[in-house]
Amino acid sequence: MTAIEFSYKIASLRSTLQTFTKRFTRDKEESHDLVQDTLLKALTYRDKFKEDTNLKGWLFTIMRNTFINNYRRVQRERTSHDRTKDLYYLNVEEDYTFNRPQESVEFKEIWQNVNHIKDEFLTPFKMYTSGYKYHEIAEHLHIPIGTVKNRIFHARKEIQKRLQGY
Repeated sequence: MTAIEFSYKIASLRSTLQTFTKRFTRDKEESHDLVQDTLLKALTYRDKFKEDTNLKGWLFTIMRNTFINNYRRVQRERTSHDRTKDLYYLNVEEDYTFNRPQESVEFKEIWQNVNHIKDEFLTPFKMYTSGYKYHEIAEHLHIPIGTVKNRIFHARKEIQKRLQGY
């Protein structure tokens, strides 16, 4: 297939590619960019395409991979790196407080309900909410890990029922 035929076939699939971008994004500009990136990569790597294969599927794969790579790049850019000596910024305390009356009342109400659940559920639940891992709770209480997960699940359900007034 010549370069002109290849370009023509790709151009004829542009609207299909545009529709396919809805799987990835609802933003119109991002959608157009994704189609353009896909077409550019397809034209750049035309020699990688095998003539007896599905062109639309090949383009869809390029588009999906482009979207995934762009997404990962954006996620890496959002990650903050503390390059200060002794990791100063990572060790700074957060300055938010819970001094609003409605939040303190809600907090007290929740913990009152937590403290009224059965002891067999209460201990694993409190340990879990204070940062213990499932296997640590199981070792400490000498019970199987499945039982720990079950008791925490039932504790949550019982607390929800109490908060809803049942």
